[in-house]
Amino acid sequence: MTVHFIGAGPGDPELITVRGRDLIARCPVVLYAGSLVPQRVVAYAPAEASVIDTAPLTLDEIIGHMEAAHAAGRDVARVHSGDPSLYGAIAEQMRRLDALGIPYDITPGVSAYAAAAAVLKTELTLPEVSQTVILTRTSGKASPMPAGEDLTTLGASGATLAIHLSVRNIHLVVNELTPLYGADCPVVVVYRVGWPDQEVIRGTLDTIRGLVKATKITRTALIFIGRVFDNQDFTDSRLYHADHRHILRPKAR
Repeated sequence: MTVHFIGAGPGDPELITVRGRDLIARCPVVLYAGSLVPQRVVAYAPAEASVIDTAPLTLDEIIGHMEAAHAAGRDVARVHSGDPSLYGAIAEQMRRLDALGIPYDITPGVSAYAAAAAVLKTELTLPEVSQTVILTRTSGKASPMPAGEDLTTLGASGATLAIHLSVRNIHLVVNELTPLYGADCPVVVVYRVGWPDQEVIRGTLDTIRGLVKATKITRTALIFIGRVFDNQDFTDSRLYHADHRHILRPKAR
């Protein structure tokens, strides 16, 4: 028996990995975060499977279902949104499973930031513009940010920022980053990427707060900030330049 932590992707049921889909299709117990994982993903489960929405459950209750499955010798598909390594709340589940001696593994998934970049048709690391992407969030009800991980500190790098779980704090984002990135810096908010009601809001640090407020979006949105957006003046990568030589493209004799 194994508990399989599976990243379901951001919402589009076709963005789950083949391994993740196949695991769901053969597990007799499926636990999924119903507030973020679409029904079409868990529809891959066998017709006779026990499919349980964990959104209203506590950690103890979720682990209780895993213990019961373990006792019965039934594999569990534990389905999370996006990629479980990022804001997946799987660490505390794995710690409990370690203590109980219940085996588990992890299947990665497509994170919201990667899916959103694809929707926007944007490379997040442009030559001589930004070669670093910082994935972060702001303090919220669930947990505060550790010391040294505030937006002022992270934004000093000038890197492309992908700010999760923070659209309620758009005013904070604007206030802390405008002095660092400039009021004209592009900002893109992607709401429910991969879902049928997906929405993209484009603006700048000067305008984005009003644009977001007008939509009344308060959750399930990703905030991108950086000069890679709407940028057509970047330098071509040297990777494919005619003068760039490497082992697979040696200098002509």
